[in-house]
Amino acid sequence: MDDSNDTLADVADDEDGSLRYEILDMKEDELIETRRALSEAQARQKALEKERDQLLEEFAHSEAKRKEYVAAVLHDKELAISELESAKSLFHQKLQESVEEKFALESKLVLAKQDAVELAIQVEKLAEIAFQQATSHILEDAQLRVSAAENLAAESAFNVEEQIRKTTEDTISSIIEQSKDSIGKALDAAEKARNQATKAVAAFTDSINPIDAIASVQSENIKLQGAISDLEGQLLLSKGEVDRLKMDLQQAQVQANAAELRASNSEKALLEFQELSRKKALEQEEEIRSLLEKIKKEAVEKKRAVSKAFKAELESIKAAIDAASETTRSRDDAYMRRCEALQRSLRASESALKMWRQRAEMAETLLLKERPENQEDEDAIYVINGGRIDLLTDDDSQKWKLLSDGPRKEIPQWMASRIRSIRPKFPPRKIDMSEALNTNFKALELPKLEEVWSIAQEKPKEGDMLIEHVIEKEVIEKKRKALERALQRKTVKGKRIPEETKLEPGTGTGREIVFQAFNWESWRRQWYQELAIKAADLSQSGMTAVWFPPPTESVAPQGYMPSDLYNLNSSYGSLEELKSCIEEMHSQELLALGDVVLNHRCAHKQSPNGVWNIFGGKLAWGPEAIVCDDPNFQGRGNPSSGDIFHAAPNVDHSQDFVRRDIKEWLNSLRNDIGFDGWRLDFVRGFSGTYVKEYIEASNPAFAIGEYWDSLAYEHGNLCYNQDAHRQRIVNWINATGGTSSAFDVTTKGILHSALHDQYWRLIDPQGKPTGVMGWWPSRACTFLENHDTGSTQGHWPFPRDKLAQGYAYILTHPGTPVIFYDHFYDFGIRDVLTELIEARRRAGVHCRSSVKIYHANNEGYVAQVGDTLVMKLGHFDWNPSKENQLDGSWQKFIDKGSDYQVWLRQ
Repeated sequence: MDDSNDTLADVADDEDGSLRYEILDMKEDELIETRRALSEAQARQKALEKERDQLLEEFAHSEAKRKEYVAAVLHDKELAISELESAKSLFHQKLQESVEEKFALESKLVLAKQDAVELAIQVEKLAEIAFQQATSHILEDAQLRVSAAENLAAESAFNVEEQIRKTTEDTISSIIEQSKDSIGKALDAAEKARNQATKAVAAFTDSINPIDAIASVQSENIKLQGAISDLEGQLLLSKGEVDRLKMDLQQAQVQANAAELRASNSEKALLEFQELSRKKALEQEEEIRSLLEKIKKEAVEKKRAVSKAFKAELESIKAAIDAASETTRSRDDAYMRRCEALQRSLRASESALKMWRQRAEMAETLLLKERPENQEDEDAIYVINGGRIDLLTDDDSQKWKLLSDGPRKEIPQWMASRIRSIRPKFPPRKIDMSEALNTNFKALELPKLEEVWSIAQEKPKEGDMLIEHVIEKEVIEKKRKALERALQRKTVKGKRIPEETKLEPGTGTGREIVFQAFNWESWRRQWYQELAIKAADLSQSGMTAVWFPPPTESVAPQGYMPSDLYNLNSSYGSLEELKSCIEEMHSQELLALGDVVLNHRCAHKQSPNGVWNIFGGKLAWGPEAIVCDDPNFQGRGNPSSGDIFHAAPNVDHSQDFVRRDIKEWLNSLRNDIGFDGWRLDFVRGFSGTYVKEYIEASNPAFAIGEYWDSLAYEHGNLCYNQDAHRQRIVNWINATGGTSSAFDVTTKGILHSALHDQYWRLIDPQGKPTGVMGWWPSRACTFLENHDTGSTQGHWPFPRDKLAQGYAYILTHPGTPVIFYDHFYDFGIRDVLTELIEARRRAGVHCRSSVKIYHANNEGYVAQVGDTLVMKLGHFDWNPSKENQLDGSWQKFIDKGSDYQVWLRQ
């Protein structure tokens, strides 16, 4: 660059010399013209000095702006550093808390392990003691029974023998006595006979009549024979008695043998029982060992899981710290690069200013250059390069040569425009002096203030350093916010609802948007797994609550014929998948609403007369849990408090045990599973007072009841007056004490007809909306379709070409809107719904917002909701500026032509 400057100076000196010689040879008239040109040049010099002063003043102003901007950058840097320091200290604090929590968990784990081991030892000892006690009791009982049997057998044998002995002795003694008596009588008779014989002999000898003696002897013989026959009869009786005693003795022996057999059988049974007890003891001991091994394994696995979770937590904290430090470094680097860019830009501005100053000074020296001493006239002009004044002091000799001597060939248009964009304008080459003097071209054109490049006013462009800094700053800000959210989830677990937000089960927060997260065919897939993936998308789209399908075991796969209420492994997935899905919803700040069927329940068994009215599972109810006026299931409870559902046994909610069991089940769903609220199925079947009791016991964040019955029709057409229909829904809500909201079936039915150019149906005689929304908006859940009315059932489908209009109505009006899964993911109107949700959010529309209807006729419908939103349905021409009653400035937020339009107050 220095060589180029030297060459440039030599060339300039040579040219000055040649020109001086030319000026001396000029004529007098040319000198006059030269003086005139010199005076003009002096005037231009004064203008140049004025412009230079202005430029210096602007430079001072830009310098002050630069210092101010540098100070602002340094202040921002200090603020960022302080924020990062506070974030770092917060990280260290949370890390310390996590370490302390780790130590506490480890100590708790050690204590739990010790407790488990001690418990296992105690269980083993208790089992051993119980086994010993049971075995000893059984053995003692068996021994006592055997000894009792032996004693009984011995006593029986002894009694039998004693009886036989006594009987025999008595018989023999009686026989002996009778024999003695008989012998005595016989001896007496013989003695008498002898005496008679003696007397007969004496008589005979004494000449006594022998015939009398013989007769007396014969009579005595007859008496003796009678005594002998008596003795023989007694002997026969004694023989019979002896035979009977022998028979008794044989029976006693048989009984003794049977007793001995029973004793032997008892001994065998005792041995078998001892063997069985020993086997059972071994099995119980083995089971206790396996249980202890299982407890030990579970303790080891739990310890591993806790240590793994703690390591993962520690790794996440380390990653968060690394991310914070990386964020800090990135931010510092970004600020340093930005400061360097600012410094470079300031240096460029200074160099540009210096260049302009050099150009001005050079122009001044050339214009004010003094005339040589041998020249008579004081005023002279120096023409350089054919009348062109040299103003360029760039170091690039090629550009200088090109600009001074002109192009060697024609310059392309793109190159000429490029040269004009990076270099100031120069006057064209002049052919002669008169043309140069008469030209209006200014010798020096300085750029205006707004044209001078400034980094403070430069707009970001793709590829610029500034836009890279902006993008980097946005990335750092996103990382910081993600880090803050992660810290908040770690420090405030389970607190998904701000403390200042008051929740009511009938309204929730008042700004809920419910998403029905299933249709009639969802059970055919692993639904809980698919639904968990969509949690972040639903949260970002503006949903606040997710309505889950029925979670219980059911006869029908869709879940609306429940059997065992505590079995939560359903067609939609397992219990673990359900819990994981709910946890994912909670991580995205979404409420999980469980679909609970309380009106009816399917039985597990048949009664003796073949009726299915015996329930199983944990809630093993009988016919007393079924209403008595259910015609199909022979219930023995009280009459129903609502309509009968004929497909399953209707539960009698007037029974105390039924209500107690249902409240315990709802609390288990809340506390153990994680549900935040309820969607109550077929609430027409039982009184709303029971619903109030269940809601007060389970304390849900939000509750919706399905009270669906037919609207009023006349000759096949929908009646305009639907007050009776919405009154029935309001009566049910009132029976719950306002603790539950209800689906606004009235509004759905009216929208079916109103959106077909019958918008007059959307206003009642009092100027309010015609559904439940018009009477009790905070308890009205507006919807267009659900799994019953739409999906593959299609009992009451909403007109598909009017879905956008229908959602435009319910999403901009009070109440709690419900969006159906099929419409959001399958019908191609997702962008329409998210746009309407954003309009509702920006306008601050909630369940209690006021509604003022301006127009409702065949051509269209116009209403103001709250103070900040106006919407129009229909094809008639209207905007807020045409309404005299609407003040303020309104901006059109959504424009769908003749379908609907939405304005927001600016």
